[in-house]
Amino acid sequence: MPDRDAHSFEASLPQVATPLRIATLNDAQVFARRWVIRDKDPALKLLVRQLERVRSSEDAASAVRALQQALASRNLLGSRPR
Repeated sequence: MPDRDAHSFEASLPQVATPLRIATLNDAQVFARRWVIRDKDPALKLLVRQLERVRSSEDAASAVRALQQALASRNLLGSRPR
């Protein structure tokens, strides 16, 4: 059984003090949807669509990396990915 925590990371929503742990694709999808509700950025909407269109593990890894990059560019990435 794979270690779910091996690829997890922490992310913060704007104006929310407690970071959230993102460990699965589903966690990433839910987080991105909530982020789009708070911040109406069109680039984030494209990211949500990318996360929702995942059909393979390679697509999932790419989409999660894109989420991490978007978070890092806005200083919302909590801990470094493990």
